[in-house]
Amino acid sequence: MTVAERLVDSPVGRSVTKALGIPPAVPLRRQRPGEPLLDGPVLVHAAGSGIEQALTEIGVPYGFTDDGTTEYAALVCDATAMTDVAGLREVYAFLHGTLRRLRPSGRVLVLGVPPEDCVDPRSAAAHRALDGLVRSVAKEARKGATANLVYAQPAPGSEVVSTLRFFLSGSSAYVSGQPVRVRKVQGLRPDQVEYPLSGKLAVVTGAARGLGAAMAAKLAADGARVICLDVPAAGEQLIATANDVRGLALQLDVTADPAPARLGRYLRTRFGGVDIFVHNAGITRDKLLVNMAEEQWDAVLGVNLAAQLRINEELLAADLLRSGARVVCVSSQSGIAGNRGQTNYAASKAGVIGMVQALAPRLSAVGGTVNAVAPGFIETEMSAQMPFAVREIGRRVNSLGQGGRPVDVAETVAWLARSGSAGVNGQVVRVCGQSMLGA
Repeated sequence: MTVAERLVDSPVGRSVTKALGIPPAVPLRRQRPGEPLLDGPVLVHAAGSGIEQALTEIGVPYGFTDDGTTEYAALVCDATAMTDVAGLREVYAFLHGTLRRLRPSGRVLVLGVPPEDCVDPRSAAAHRALDGLVRSVAKEARKGATANLVYAQPAPGSEVVSTLRFFLSGSSAYVSGQPVRVRKVQGLRPDQVEYPLSGKLAVVTGAARGLGAAMAAKLAADGARVICLDVPAAGEQLIATANDVRGLALQLDVTADPAPARLGRYLRTRFGGVDIFVHNAGITRDKLLVNMAEEQWDAVLGVNLAAQLRINEELLAADLLRSGARVVCVSSQSGIAGNRGQTNYAASKAGVIGMVQALAPRLSAVGGTVNAVAPGFIETEMSAQMPFAVREIGRRVNSLGQGGRPVDVAETVAWLARSGSAGVNGQVVRVCGQSMLGA
């Protein structure tokens, strides 16, 4: 903690920030091994039998009757049967009567039908309205609570179990105001609860430190064998990370011309393929566009986007992705909202989103998925180097009023990597505490 941060955290500093109307950060409940997903009961509204079965499978206590006094750990509203705007009245009434009694770090989860799937304009309007409603509830929620929207098929069932488990648990502590689409899939394989990635082989690029190291640790904790990949210059840290997760270290510059082919040969000869590939490697070279040198532009686009494209093409062309493979790409809030001084970085991260959306049908055709996570302000070594005032503003401009942790991004990656998340494909999930930027 810096001198300035210690000053802010002192009794005098807290008094000053309170006088300025800056609320203190509320501790978020994050998932810990062995702890229950929720610290209280779930109140469910208008659920079909599929949701009941999903909640039973997850193992959380739930009920349908509100006694008017109980404080709830989560509120789940299944609005998938809604046919017109009048149905929104039920959603309003349910949340209106219970939201005040949501516990700290509580969860609001609303289920609807993808508006683009609705033929009737009245139905499409009603389900699109859920997006605005949930985003607003997320901004009104207090004490670390979150609200998210799951667009599923009518009568959702086993395909939403993995997603419900993520959003109801502390694993989604820094994800709020997000709509996620979940499609029905054939032959869905349920996850093991304790080690959902057991038997899987994962590759994480940029794994030596920061977000990549957190991802490697989480995937390994969930049972995967992890290959930690990073540039040779980060070799010492890379080996330390790989040792920590009992994985393997692979030194490789992903921007080098022979890198995709070399990586492909390595995966084929040593393992015969890969189950999970996480494109995390990324750099920044911030400058205003008018001051940005060509090499600064080229370097960022090369690492953050071109390398991902080339490696994905190699994985697909060489048939290295095993059945049910998961590809997770790291985008950024900057790729959605843009950021002054980051035209190169924002362009590369927006490009990642385009790549994911284009690849989703190809991955689906081979039984896999590809998704992106878009972190907002995450507390890392990089963010620690920012000027104090800029850093403090970055932390605060989101609904949760604080920065996220690397583990928040890692938890989201691990959810997308699971077999039970097969219905989530081509999505971009922001891990930003519902940042006001681009929301």
